[in-house]
Order: sequence, then structure tokens, then C-alpha cells
Amino acid sequence: MQTLIENVNIVNPFEEVKTNQNVLIEDNLIKEISSSKIKADNVIDGEDNYLLAGFIDCHTHIFAKGFHKEENMANPLGLHFYNAVPHALQTVNAGVTTIRDCGSADLSFKLAQQKKLFTAPKIHLSITPLVMTGGHFDLFLPSGWDMEIIYPGFPKGRCDGVEEVLKKTREVKRAGADFIKVMASGGVLTTNTSPEFAQFNKKELKTIVNEAKATNMKVSAHCHSLKGMNNCIDAGFSSIEHGTFIDRKTSQKMADKNVSLVATLLVHQFLAKNGFPKWDSYAAEKTAKLKEIVKVHKENISVAYEEGVNILMGTDSGVIPHGHNLEELIHLTDIGMSADEAISSGTVKAAEFLGFDNLGLVRKNYIADLILVNSNPLDDVSVLSNNDNILKVIQDGLVVK
Repeated sequence: MQTLIENVNIVNPFEEVKTNQNVLIEDNLIKEISSSKIKADNVIDGEDNYLLAGFIDCHTHIFAKGFHKEENMANPLGLHFYNAVPHALQTVNAGVTTIRDCGSADLSFKLAQQKKLFTAPKIHLSITPLVMTGGHFDLFLPSGWDMEIIYPGFPKGRCDGVEEVLKKTREVKRAGADFIKVMASGGVLTTNTSPEFAQFNKKELKTIVNEAKATNMKVSAHCHSLKGMNNCIDAGFSSIEHGTFIDRKTSQKMADKNVSLVATLLVHQFLAKNGFPKWDSYAAEKTAKLKEIVKVHKENISVAYEEGVNILMGTDSGVIPHGHNLEELIHLTDIGMSADEAISSGTVKAAEFLGFDNLGLVRKNYIADLILVNSNPLDDVSVLSNNDNILKVIQDGLVVK
């Protein structure tokens, strides 16, 4: 199958905009790019708009709708899956064609997307995060109720000690994970944990990494804690998520060891502005922790950027409503990134991190995951934050918006 997109301006980070171009897609690949006429049966008039690669959100929770424990208890399990359908559409409509899910989605979503059962981003799965007893995302409450969602094919994430983390890593791999996610510090959303404290010890972390690397899998750490970040870097983790309390020395260490940072700046700003539902009985505790995080997060991520850490675009969508994904780019430029750098962090740099050498650019023989935008985002990256400005989304050569 061939599709031709005529009369577009091609935007790739760190390149001059190529005006009045025609892009021929064959099956799921870009077959030809030319300023000359190209013949094809299926033609889309780009109307002098701007064509760039579809975005990759490196930190989402596509099944999640706020992680409210009360809803886990009240709702039938099936709703957990049905939520993913509108979330997926909202994500695609925002210009995101691939996501890296950091906990909650299972293999069923990946298979459904591949079978085109509904409009959805392609997905890299972590299945469920590994969490120590009493740690961030241990949802066993003082009441004795365990609020963690569990069902066949979706293992419980709680584990302690070298033998348990080894087995749990293997269980998550068996369930279909593409990478391993570890809760290596306290967090905002879980009661009785605090973001500044490290979780899991060095032997446990190293065991997880060794087992993951046995099958060439990367390991990612939810981590706000400075000590926790250093433990994970030393253990061989590939990325740190959030990185709230990072400092200059740790940033230099990350840059030297090629450990990426998914800063998720949007989520804290969004929650600080919009808060939690009134019926959330833990809202006051979470809001207090959030205020501390918002105060230092932007400043510290700016330091990481200055020290050359590879920063990737991620939003923590699912903690906040889906469909706001490219607002993250505004926050990345606020810490000092150029528009080219911000766009690159969610396209070609993210693709490279996921292991692709043919994704994230509008280039011949690259995968045809593309978005058509009504103005040049290199002039003003904020245009991407308005979904109405994203006129078309193409995934694997097919128009999905």
C-alpha cells in the first residue's frame, strides 16, 4: 500500500526546514522524499503544513486514571481495561504514536494495538513495577486491604531480598515486559513513604539489573531520592524517572555513565495546579509532599541539563489525565532546552533509547510514524501542546487521526 503526502514542510530537529516536499509512504516505511512530483493512488494534501515525526512518551500509565485506591476497590476489574481505550485515543490525538508504559498496562494492550482493535499508540511494557514491602506502590493499607490490582498474567510487584527480586524480575519478564521498572524511592501518591528516601538495597538492585541484562533488557527507576539515584546508577540502571532531588555531582555521574533521565516535569506542575479529588482521603498528605517536590524539581532538572544528562520526554500520564502529553515540551524549554532539543527528546532521542535506528525522524527508510501540524514548532514549541494544532497523525503509514 502506498500513500503520498504532498506539499508539506519537513521538520527534523537540528536541520533546516525542507519546504514544499512530497513524502511517499509504502506500507509502514517512508519510501521517498522529494520536491518533485511523485505518483501514487492515495494522496493527502498537506496544504503547506509541517510534517514531523510522531512523538514517543517515555513515561506513561495508559490503563491508569489517577491511581485512586478507592476506585480500585469499587470498580469491576473489566473497567481497568476499558479505561485504556479512551486513554489511547487521547494519547494518539495529542501526537504521540509510541509510549513507554511504566506500570499498569499488560500484554493484552500490546497485542490489541498490534491487531488494530482500537486506535492506540505502540507500547513498550514494564507490566508492573517491582516494589519493596512498605515502599512506593506497596498498596497494602493499614486496614489490611491490599489495593494492588492483580489477575492472571499480571504478577504482584511486591518483593524483598535477593532471591525474591530475582524471581519477581523473571515473573515480570514472563508476563511480557520489554523493560523492568523498579520503585527505588518513596513517592507522592503512596501513603507512608517519602520521596527523599531510597528504597531497595544495593544487592537487590544489582540482582535486578543482572537478571534483566541476561536478556538485554533495560532497567528503569522511579526515583526522587538522591541516594536512591546513586544506588541505581552504580547498579547499572539505564534510566532514572523523575529525578527530583538530583544534584550537579550526580548529574555528572549520569552523563559519564550514559544514564538517561525522564524528568516528567509536567505531572508535578499539573497536580499542583489542579489538585486531587475531594473524595480522595489521602489528598492532604499527597498535596503536602507535592509542594516540596514542585519547589525544587525544575531547578534541579535544569542542573542535569547543564551537565549534559540525556533528558527524554515523559509525562507520567495516568497520574494526570491523558492527552496533555506535548505540554511537557514547554516545561523542557523552561529548563533551558532549545525547541530542537525538546522535540528531539521526544522523537529521535527517545527512539534511540528504545533501540530504534529508523524511528523519530522524517527520513527515507524510517518508520512512517508522523504528525502534521499547522505551524512550525521550531518557532514556538507550545503549538504542539494544543491538540487542535495537530491536524493528522500517521502510525505505521496509516492515518489514525
